[in-house]
Amino acid sequence: MSIFGTILSRLGFGDAKKEEAVTESAPQADTAVVQQPEAASAPASTAISTVDVVARLEQMSHSHAEKLNWKTSIVDLLKLLGLDSSLAARKELATELGCPADKMSDSAQMNMWLHKTVIQKLAENGGNIPADMLD
Repeated sequence: MSIFGTILSRLGFGDAKKEEAVTESAPQADTAVVQQPEAASAPASTAISTVDVVARLEQMSHSHAEKLNWKTSIVDLLKLLGLDSSLAARKELATELGCPADKMSDSAQMNMWLHKTVIQKLAENGGNIPADMLD
């Protein structure tokens, strides 16, 4: 499986049963309440494919040992998802997502491009991402 495919999987994209299990087993009742109105007001096919990425990542961050800045850092986002965040893994993900060659040679530029691109691709795949994170 590709690295981005693993990211999608860890967030529950494309797996309605996993999504239901996360909602049912979520320790915070308000998370389930937030997700239920969306499902009730949206058509059934949209409700299954829409993933509240921020809510899932926030829930994960509450139980993570480290305080991670996943909203701006690709390294922290990968750590939160339990994925390899090494430079080699990030370069592999950047290559997979089509990072321009000029950004690949500068790890800071690559990391910024990579975080923005991963967030955008999550939105393209049905992730509910706030507009301020897509800028």
